Amino acid sequence: MTATALPDATPLLDAERLRRPDVLVRHAPFAFLIAEDQLPAAAADALDRDFPRYRSAGFFPWEPDDCGPAVNRLIEELTAPEFADRIGRALGIEGLGHRPSLVTICRHLNRRHGTIHTDSRSKIATALLYLNRSWPATSEGCLRFLNRIDDIDDLVVPEVRPVYGTFVVFGRADNSFHGHLPHEGERRVIQVAWLTDESEKRRKTRRGRFSRWLKRLLGRLDRRFGAGRGPNAAHPR
Repeated sequence: MTATALPDATPLLDAERLRRPDVLVRHAPFAFLIAEDQLPAAAADALDRDFPRYRSAGFFPWEPDDCGPAVNRLIEELTAPEFADRIGRALGIEGLGHRPSLVTICRHLNRRHGTIHTDSRSKIATALLYLNRSWPATSEGCLRFLNRIDDIDDLVVPEVRPVYGTFVVFGRADNSFHGHLPHEGERRVIQVAWLTDESEKRRKTRRGRFSRWLKRLLGRLDRRFGAGRGPNAAHPR
């Protein structure tokens, strides 16, 4: 992919923005952070152009060759140890920057995605950075932190619209329930998961690459079988 470079080397992410009074940080029922407007508006065009053009729905392991320079630069900043440590301190997680990180990227979803879950035990924390320039007036596809695994409407805080520059991080816990109402279509997001060890990173990367290959073959079936899932569908981890 090719794209026009950003005009200067100013960082796209600035950890100081996470100290603003409008940033929401909670430690109960599990630790999470929600911050809006974390990316400069001037970078939106370059990030649009450089976002990977996946044809299949779902999350796929980051491959630098799939992306243009602006997205690769953003991912480097997201995974920098200093930035991870700042996030970890906000959530009460020490040494997050020393943990292996796995980046996955999603451009499209089908209605199978977003079922309620907690994330696997191999994840210590997960960050989501949304890159959608706008979002329709609907709750579909809007992230929800939940009190229960069986009720998509039992919200901890108001749902998070996946619009450009919105940044969400949460610590994995046995009750870190989250999900969203079924949505089919484009929904751009970069996900970073900090993992317990390198072997988990290798395993998840292999699985993600296989999943990408499989979805290329079975994409229509994936959409078909996901179309009828209910809003309270869950998959415990």
